[in-house]
Amino acid sequence: MDKNPPIEKIHEAYSAIADRRVDVMGNSATVKSSNGEKEYEVRWDKNVYSSTDSATFWQHYPGYPVIAVLMLQGRLPLDKKIAEHFADVNWTELNNRHKRNYAASAAEVMEMIKKAGGDIKMINTEIASVYEKLCALDIKIKRGKL
Repeated sequence: MDKNPPIEKIHEAYSAIADRRVDVMGNSATVKSSNGEKEYEVRWDKNVYSSTDSATFWQHYPGYPVIAVLMLQGRLPLDKKIAEHFADVNWTELNNRHKRNYAASAAEVMEMIKKAGGDIKMINTEIASVYEKLCALDIKIKRGKL
């Protein structure tokens, strides 16, 4: 991978999976945004991935739709119990409110999880592990459709 995403994109990928917003069909997937207003198309051919989400398309790093697909493909670890903590999070609203400060958005969600009794240390450890594996993946991000 030429460019690593912000670690907070893993939090968003967990939400997409927990909310069942990812529909994989063959070598493509559709992923709905957290507010349901947008739908992204992810495509892949072997180790080359593309997506119509802004992060992947414009920033050239894997956005949460690509990360969610990688998790569902088994190329990245997926702990479904952890994903459940991220259900029903409107990341669109949070990221807009925090002016695209993804760390601030994730911190707010983690605080909500903590208040609900979630094991923040364990969740953060798992997210760090997933991120490390993501950064080590031998994949290419391609702008546009495959």
